[in-house]
Amino acid sequence: MINKTKAVALFSGGLDSILAIKLIMIQGIEVIGVNFKTPFFGLDEYPSIKSFDINLKIIDISNEYMKILKNPIHGYGKNINPCIDCHAFMFKKAGEYMSRINASFIISGEVLGERPMSQNKGSLRTIEKESGYPGLILRPLSALLLEETIPEKTGLVNRNQLLNISGRSRKRQIELASRMGIKKYPSPAGGCKLTEPGFSKRLKDLFTQKKYSLKDIELLKIGRHFRLDKNTKIVVGRNKDENSQMEKYFHNGDILLKARDLKGPISLLKTKGNLNDELINQACKITARYCDKEGLDEVEINYYNSHQDDPKNKKAKPMKEKQLDIIRI
Repeated sequence: MINKTKAVALFSGGLDSILAIKLIMIQGIEVIGVNFKTPFFGLDEYPSIKSFDINLKIIDISNEYMKILKNPIHGYGKNINPCIDCHAFMFKKAGEYMSRINASFIISGEVLGERPMSQNKGSLRTIEKESGYPGLILRPLSALLLEETIPEKTGLVNRNQLLNISGRSRKRQIELASRMGIKKYPSPAGGCKLTEPGFSKRLKDLFTQKKYSLKDIELLKIGRHFRLDKNTKIVVGRNKDENSQMEKYFHNGDILLKARDLKGPISLLKTKGNLNDELINQACKITARYCDKEGLDEVEINYYNSHQDDPKNKKAKPMKEKQLDIIRI
């Protein structure tokens, strides 16, 4: 029995990934997609890709990735995004998976010039070298603009069936999808939280803490965040969904706050130190600021030390915007 050639594909969930995989599959090569999950990017669940005939494995690399994020060799982009180190690491992990399943090479939907930091020729060469799999990373959408890879040289892949797409325009990808009969596909991928200025600022603040968990990172994605002192911060829900999530992150040692008789946010006060009356007073004032006050000068705020406790309460005047701006993360 002849073994069918296999390839591993980095699968982001976007159109570029789908097209790159299809270009290789039509050459009779079996493709297994991998999606790497961290708190900052990755698919939350297996997407509906049966119509594309793509097998997919989701691999959580969160703990390993944190080491890369804290000390990237090539530094960060505009925010706290270590794109070159990140891509090299993902190709390294893809290569390890490739070896485990006896695949022959790796493919990616990257397009030359689509992203200035990580998808220029110099960066692509650096990423390939540092991944540990030089010559085995094939980018089908831009292959004709790049050096020939080992699978092309050895005849596993027909280079003449690959493309020369470059730049940020998606016109050619959309045309190719139409020719392939791909009518429904996700919006352009690229939802990495590390590229978002607001999230990056919160993450840098979290890095000032001696200890933090992956749950602490997840909490950065919701609410308004305020730093009360070096050990203490408060997160204020912005809507009904975020209010319900605050309950999920509430643990003994934290304080949960909400208005007694008014519509308003649920706030979560978290500390690595000791909570005192001054910090609780500040938390009540911040929570009061975002309540539907109906012209009231003061708001009665209930607060809880644990799920089992009866609430304590304080009357609080809403904190002024100038004060909030000083402590806002």
